[in-house]
Amino acid sequence: MLRRILLLIPVVLLAAAAPIQLQAAPKVVATIPPIHSLAAMVMEGQGFPQLLLSGGETPHSYSLRPSQSRMLADANIVIRVSDGLEGFLKKPLRALAGRATVIELDHVPGITTYRNRADGHDHDHDHENKRGIDPHLWLSSANAIVIIGEIARVLSVADPENTPVYTGNAARASIRLRALRMEIDRMVVPIRKRPYFVFHDAWQYFEKEFGLRGGGAIAVSPERKPGARRLVDIRTRIRASGARCVFAEPQFPPALVKTVIRGPAAKLSTLDPLGSGLTRGSGLYPVLMRNMAKGIVFCLNRN
Repeated sequence: MLRRILLLIPVVLLAAAAPIQLQAAPKVVATIPPIHSLAAMVMEGQGFPQLLLSGGETPHSYSLRPSQSRMLADANIVIRVSDGLEGFLKKPLRALAGRATVIELDHVPGITTYRNRADGHDHDHDHENKRGIDPHLWLSSANAIVIIGEIARVLSVADPENTPVYTGNAARASIRLRALRMEIDRMVVPIRKRPYFVFHDAWQYFEKEFGLRGGGAIAVSPERKPGARRLVDIRTRIRASGARCVFAEPQFPPALVKTVIRGPAAKLSTLDPLGSGLTRGSGLYPVLMRNMAKGIVFCLNRN
């Protein structure tokens, strides 16, 4: 009997010394890579969010696969931008009602939003009140800081035990993003007044934050192909503005952009607002923003 008790003592001591398991982090799903990256910054050391879309596809029009539907069904928190970007999620999220907290970023207090520009540029203000919100709001580092704060708040409500982790991570990420903004601001100084055109009007948040001179977009909306009259108009505007570059996006075929720049002296280059080819995680967002700045500066400087 005594021998059995002596054998049990080490087991009891080991159990007492074992670390207490903290509550597992909530299951978080973010729709697109840049938002996933911001969520990963906040969750660092406590968990890792899941990513719904890889970024190689356009979220403007998409159909969920069964595995993605299961991912949403298992989620505690879903982070999306808006109905204007991920419209395909309206019905799936209604089915989740009550089972998951959904963060709609365009409704977060403190987020700066702009209306879709009627003609892909700022000069046409007709029917301003009929246009929806431009959903590409993550392309502002100031908005990214607000998003990080909101993710930390929602995570802290869902997992109060780990509030210090989330709030500490959010504070460090905010400092990192302020430094990123200053870095990009210095980077774009030489080309700030040089005009350029883009495939579709996804860039006004980036342009306004860094004072860039986007001349307009080939397609007003990615769902609506531009007609022959608009293509002629864009070609004329490219020539008249002296724009050096037209930027395509990897989520859309570049053939249309090549048609438009046939004739004008502008060069074709690519910008990726979703970071489709980048390594997922907390480092993606800064690399995405830095790559966009580098891409614009390189193209506008090379002529």
